[in-house]
Amino acid sequence: MIPHAGPAKRKYAQIDGIGHNSGALGPADAIMVFTRSTREFSNQGPMELDQLRHVIKIAELSNFSRAAEAIGLSQPALSRSIARLEEELGQPIFRRETRQVSLTDAGILLHAKARQILALVEEAMIEIGDDGETGQIRLGAIPTIAPYLLPSLLKSFGERYPKAQVIVQEDTTDILLKKILDGVIDVAILARPIEMKYLEVEDLFDEELFLVVAHDHPLAEKQQIRIGDIDTVPFVLLGEAHCLSGSILSFCQQKSFHPVSVERTSQLATVQELVSLNHGVSLIPSMARRCDTSEHRVYRSLSGQKPMRSIVLVSNTYRYQSRLIGQFREHIRCETTASKTEPVSKRRR
Repeated sequence: MIPHAGPAKRKYAQIDGIGHNSGALGPADAIMVFTRSTREFSNQGPMELDQLRHVIKIAELSNFSRAAEAIGLSQPALSRSIARLEEELGQPIFRRETRQVSLTDAGILLHAKARQILALVEEAMIEIGDDGETGQIRLGAIPTIAPYLLPSLLKSFGERYPKAQVIVQEDTTDILLKKILDGVIDVAILARPIEMKYLEVEDLFDEELFLVVAHDHPLAEKQQIRIGDIDTVPFVLLGEAHCLSGSILSFCQQKSFHPVSVERTSQLATVQELVSLNHGVSLIPSMARRCDTSEHRVYRSLSGQKPMRSIVLVSNTYRYQSRLIGQFREHIRCETTASKTEPVSKRRR
């Protein structure tokens, strides 16, 4: 249980919920926000952090029984916790229905405050124990980057910071951006365009997209391939949720043609294999080309303006960035800068 702290009105004026403070919040800030938030609801006594966690879990699962199981409490104990909180607030938090529960208007407000408070407390605990070498980093990456860039990046970082743990989440751009905004992940390596406010987007490098064709495709014999050579050729692309497809389509539209897409897949490796089987051609990022050792595919750089994509590092600077995360961000900058100057290990003919 956290006791009430003394008045801190001037400090509160600097805080407008999670993600809108003017600087990093320390443990005292978290406790002051917690105190202020509880006072907004009740003058009878302090709330407990566990009660706020209970509210969040019940709201997430819409069911007391499932929430109790997830938390590790009996259902009667969880019900008593919420009943005490509702008594303290003087109004119900949840509407009890036959098959599920839902938040009341007061519950919606409390739920939002609870998320902010718990996030601040978590950040305070991380800040207190931040030694710059130990801790957890939650990294996001899109599928057209993760298998090609991350192995060497994580290996070299692990050698330098053996006490650090990097947890990787691979997903599409839209999902990863939401997770950064919500604080589920700390940083993400993505490709432009990034269409979300309140996030820091740092350019890392640009890379060329290479035309890939089967080794026995007629275009494989050409050393110079123009746009006119591919404007009627079938394409194999990733699904619409993948930003690489958007980059390819955008480039083609700039060149006044729309590629004929005969197949859509969810993995870049599948695109490459389908190209090998002469299902069509595609445009593949340079980092994937460098990792491709198959003799069944040929890569060519298009003549004239090259199709490109921009790789960026995205983070939420409104949330606390530990010293370890700062070290990791700098490591990414150094590693990606070095990789831009490295020759392709095995070029296709």
